[in-house]
Amino acid sequence: MSLTVSVVVPCYNDAAMLERCLDALARQTRPADEVVVVDNGSTDATVDVAEAAGVRIVTEPRRGIPQATSSGFDAAIGDVLGRLDADTIPPADWVARIERAFTEDPELDALSGPGRFYGGNAVIRWYAEHVHMPMYYRFVAWVLGHDVLYGSNLAIRAAAWRVLRGRVHRERADVTDDLDLAINLQPGMAVRFDPTLEVEVSARPFQSWTRNNAAVRMARNTALVNRREMSFLERRRAWVASRRVS
Repeated sequence: MSLTVSVVVPCYNDAAMLERCLDALARQTRPADEVVVVDNGSTDATVDVAEAAGVRIVTEPRRGIPQATSSGFDAAIGDVLGRLDADTIPPADWVARIERAFTEDPELDALSGPGRFYGGNAVIRWYAEHVHMPMYYRFVAWVLGHDVLYGSNLAIRAAAWRVLRGRVHRERADVTDDLDLAINLQPGMAVRFDPTLEVEVSARPFQSWTRNNAAVRMARNTALVNRREMSFLERRRAWVASRRVS
């Protein structure tokens, strides 16, 4: 029996980027069973672009990516929930590869991959791809004891989301939703970061120190919020123990 795949795209005032993302989703070799655009209170043409593309629109008036992503995951009906940002451009086989990965490995709970950055200059793209991203999916993965999730390019089994939806800090706009989700994956869940599952992502977060520093502050805050609930050493030990049992 084949799995159904929903793709969730949270969006706030990003109509032009969203149009490119939805065009790429419309050209998939294996179309998504549904595409859910979560309008996070946009005042531009975001809703018009989504309507023109014929996708499902969910409205989330509470501003913040964690709120928008969680509302989209809650509303989606697929067996597997893909997640892209509005400035992501997935390759034509992205949905097909996600379905195949979860079909071939029934134990897989979450899957992610890196971004290949476009826009900006060569220095910015080099920093994003060779410094920022590797630090996240290598160093943070070592701290957690398992692979991480990258919000511009991830998929999670709906059953796993139902376990995690009450654990993530979905009401807080000051956390990074993908890091928060990765931290709250439960020991024993199967998560895989596939470096070949690549998408194109805008380099705009790295085009100014202000935006880059804001992202770093949110990541730090996400870590602090979660550390107050359980230390990262305890989390890592729990994951190591779960692998020994399995």
